Parts: sequence; structure tokens; C-alpha cells
Amino acid sequence: MSTPVKWRNLSPGDLDTVLPEIEASNVDEAVGSALRAFPAWAGTPLEERIEQLSACREALRDQSGAMIDRIVAETGKRIVEARGEFDAVLAKFDFVFADAREVVDGRLVTGGPFPAVVRLRPRGPAAVVSPFNFPLHLGHGATLAYLLAGNTVVLKPSPLAAWTVAAYFDVFKTLLPAGVLELVQGGAAEGAALCGDPRVRSVCFTGSIAAGHAIAASIAGDHGKVLSLELGGKNATFVFADADPVVAAKGVAESVCLGAGQRCNATSWVAVERSGFEEFALALTHAMTPYVPGIPQMEDTLLGPLINQAAVDRFVGACRAEDCKWRVHGQVVGNVDGRRGNYVTPAIAEFADCRAYQASPLSRNEIFAPLVALVPFNDPCEPVTTFNALGFGLTASIYTASRSRFETVGSTLRVGNLYHGIPTTFSPSTLPFGGVGLSGNGHPGGRGFIRFAGDEQAVQTAT
Repeated sequence: MSTPVKWRNLSPGDLDTVLPEIEASNVDEAVGSALRAFPAWAGTPLEERIEQLSACREALRDQSGAMIDRIVAETGKRIVEARGEFDAVLAKFDFVFADAREVVDGRLVTGGPFPAVVRLRPRGPAAVVSPFNFPLHLGHGATLAYLLAGNTVVLKPSPLAAWTVAAYFDVFKTLLPAGVLELVQGGAAEGAALCGDPRVRSVCFTGSIAAGHAIAASIAGDHGKVLSLELGGKNATFVFADADPVVAAKGVAESVCLGAGQRCNATSWVAVERSGFEEFALALTHAMTPYVPGIPQMEDTLLGPLINQAAVDRFVGACRAEDCKWRVHGQVVGNVDGRRGNYVTPAIAEFADCRAYQASPLSRNEIFAPLVALVPFNDPCEPVTTFNALGFGLTASIYTASRSRFETVGSTLRVGNLYHGIPTTFSPSTLPFGGVGLSGNGHPGGRGFIRFAGDEQAVQTAT
């Protein structure tokens, strides 16, 4: 369904709360403004860009309480998680500043016939299309990288997080030169127009596979436009019989329920060695017990609401699957402490084996809700083959007491982020983040994204 010219979001945790009206933007005007601002910004020395963006950081810090409250109200994210997201936004500045100082102005290359440097040259206006589940953090990292590389940026948030990102944009708009950062509000039509605009020279998109593929197809003829995609995953946790089942279960429960399961790196399925399957399944059922729906503004809430009714409907449809056994039935709660909201309880499905799971629609569709499938295996080749065959490749975690087994199994997984005894949702800003296959092209976020924010230029001199 397309986004109307004007709309108001409902707060997912309190559907009686109607948020301020948002109006769709004129894409042509936004891109034109970014294009006009590009030459001056590209010519601004790196340290001056850093100084101006440092001022933006301090202004954001001053508004931290209001920003966190907006994230919670508009997306339903638990306040603890929203606070963590905002802390990551502030920390991201120093990470990207350090990356920029390393690559933008040039690194010396020795050993060749002439003295040489390799430096990063800006391309022009960049489009950053950000999702609702991390309304500030994910778009922010790419925005910083593009700006520090000398590009101007047009930021387009999900319409489900438009109010939150508008406040973020207002901070930058008052402190950066006109046109350096522009905001486009709207839905799929505005996103397609922005990404397809020939004046836009870079695109960073985080969202659905269908939308990502549509963008890639629309710009396929423009070989100079660089596209970065992060499209989600069907992430797996592998639990071997020598692992501590309680520790593994706590890790899985966390990675299923953080963000109400609305994370691209959430665990979708758990492959469990058959000899330890029942023990782990019981441990996971117990570990899920504390994750009851709660009002997102409360500090002790562990499971917030889903983003909207469409997400609830998708969860309900997934819970009706008949090709599995339901160890824990997911339920729609709808009302928590007198507040109407998009609240659901976690669900645990159980499949007979990897072949049965691979044949199920639950293995192919990203549910984006607190639902996980348990799949027993005898030989680790079975879940590895299934994981690779599904085509996603964002995150995978392996719980085993054997380092050699972790190395052996891990080396066979086609995945961008691999963990040993760590939940699949643990993705610190100190590391690159991205997936392969259906999950994207490997470099949309995390540390070092600035390498893709401009074009490398090799410079040699005879003197």
C-alpha cells in the first residue's frame, strides 16, 4: 500500500496516541538542493567537515531525552533499547571520524616506481533510505560516511519512523550549510524516485528484499551509481550437544525477542544436535518465559509491540503454519495494562528435520516478529546445507565447547557475520556489518563503510 501525501502514525504501544502529521516531500527539489550544495561541501577540508559534524553531535546529545522518547513512541522500541540505539548514534561519530581520517585525504603507498597515495573522491549526492527498526542508527552511519567523504546526502526514512527522523534532520539542518543534508518524507514512490534520480550517485538502502531488488533493477543501467544493500536474513543458531543448553537458550531467546523480533539479525531458526535436542528445547521454553508483552516506556519491559497491524497479521499468518509442531503458540495480546497496542507473545515451532524446515514457507519468509523454529540434526552438514540453500547470509551463531568444531562448521557457512557462543543480534559498531546473497551485498553498515562512500583515486607523482 502506498503512503498518502499526508499521514499520521499511531504509537505501536498505545494505539490511542496519534503522532503529528507528516507530509510527503518533493524529491526533485531535495535532490536539486543537494546537487547545488555539493561543490562547496566537496571542497571543504576534511577537518572542517569533522568540526561541523562534531557540533551536530553535541546538539544531538543535548536533545537525547526527546530523541529517545520519539523512538519509543513512534516505533514501540523498548526504552532500554532506544537508549542503546541513541548511545550508538553518538558513538558512531568518533568511529566514522577515525575511518575518514584514514582514507579520505589519502594513504601513502610505497614499493612502486613513483611516490603514490590512494585517496577517496566524492561522487555527488547520495541517497540513504533507512528502516523503522533502527530509525536513527542505521541511516546515521551511512549519512556520516557519505558526508565525511565529501558527498551531500538526501535522507529518506521509513514512513513508519518519519517523525523521529524529522527531529534528527532538524538538528543537522541548523548546523550544516544549506543543502548538505536534505530530508525526503514519503513511501515507496518517493523512495523509488530518489534512488532512481540520475543526479544521485550513491544509494544505501536498508529494507525488504523486494524493495532492494527493485532498486537494483531500476539503476542497473547506471554503472557509475554505487548501491549498498542490507536486506535482512533468516539467521541461524547452531547448538551442539557439548554446549551448555541454558547458556545457548538464553542467547537464542534474546536474539529472538530483542526489538520484538524486528531486527534483520534476529535468530529465525535453531539447528540443534539431536542428542541434545529435548534438553535444549526445554531450556529455550524456560528462557522465553520472561519475555511477556510490556509497555515500551517501562524500564523492566522485555518485549515491546510490533510496529503496526500489518506486522501483527504477518505474525498471525506465520503462526497458522501446519507443517510443523508448535511447542509454544504465539498469541495476539492487543491490550497491556489498559493500553491498546500491537502486542504478541513469542512462538516456538518445531520441525522434524532440516528437510522439512527447508520445505516450509517459514524458512523462506522473514517474519520480523518473535518467532523461532527448532530443527534437529544428526550430521552438521544437514543444517549447513540448509542454511546455504536458503540463500540468505547475514548472521549465524554456533554454540559448541569445541573451538575446532566452530572453525570447521563456520568455514562452510556463506555468511557475513559469524559468532561463537554469542547471540546473532550482537553487532557492535567496531566491526563491519553486512550480508551476502539475499541479505545484501556485504557492505551496507558498521565500521569501515566510508570505503564505499566515494571513489578511490590512485595518485602518482614523478617528483
